[in-house]
Amino acid sequence: MVSTFPASDALAISLHDVSKHYGALRAVDGVSLDIPRGEILGLIGHNGAGKSTLFKMMLGLTRATQGDIRMGGASVTGRDFRAARRQLGYLPENVVLYDNLDGLETLQFFARLKGAPLAECPAMLERVGLGHAGRRPVREYSKGMRQRLGFAQALLGSPRVLFLDEPTNGLDPAAIRDFYATLRALQADGVTVIITSHILSELQERVDRLAILASGRLQAVGSVQALREQTRMPLTVELELDATDAPAAAQALQGATGIAPEATPAGLRLQCPREQKMAVLAALAPLGARVRDLKLLEPSLEDVFFGFAA
Repeated sequence: MVSTFPASDALAISLHDVSKHYGALRAVDGVSLDIPRGEILGLIGHNGAGKSTLFKMMLGLTRATQGDIRMGGASVTGRDFRAARRQLGYLPENVVLYDNLDGLETLQFFARLKGAPLAECPAMLERVGLGHAGRRPVREYSKGMRQRLGFAQALLGSPRVLFLDEPTNGLDPAAIRDFYATLRALQADGVTVIITSHILSELQERVDRLAILASGRLQAVGSVQALREQTRMPLTVELELDATDAPAAAQALQGATGIAPEATPAGLRLQCPREQKMAVLAALAPLGARVRDLKLLEPSLEDVFFGFAA
């Protein structure tokens, strides 16, 4: 399907001061965010942070209390959004399917709703690894198979923007790997992906940027590394060395940072301020081969998330 999004518009989605209020509850509160075409954006936050509400507003399912949302340049409240909406794919957190239909019939049902060619349904089942189960009733599908079928319906019609809410729920490690390989292939074709997941380690190396929500507000946006640097969280230095060499290494580390390292079964560990990383390496250089191994560990995405959302 040919995209109806304006080719000259570099932004797939633009949000300006978007809020959604339910009485006194501010489910989303003043969110502004630009999402370029072809980006994989991770949207993360605690339960109740506003992620699902923001999804629904971007999809045009819920009207914002205030603010402006544009999808491919079209306002979600304007006449042009009907055409733009056909370029969206959505996988909700809880996939609801008709148990009496088989997999192929399910996709054909969604294809008719979306105006997508029925002929693409068998190939789509193959794409998500369900080609062998296309004629089996959905009631016989495992949780992971249902999730893959839900992903398949989101891909119908060659959408240019995908909204995926907890998309790997129920998938085994091989299926998760294949899922993200599919996303990368879609991204190479210019598709924009907005994905939520509570499994932060899964997103850490697989998204271009992260947007962190807390209490309806956007706390931070950036790459994982940019967010690490923004929080100014320390690096962890781990040394592997003989116990007889530990005192000299500990003295060198404390001299470079002013922080006493802790002993570990393998050697020493130190929480090192980021700006002192090179000083630590320089201080350890005279020890030479007595340091059998050295690891510099960045804060995990989970650490970064709690740094912003706590």
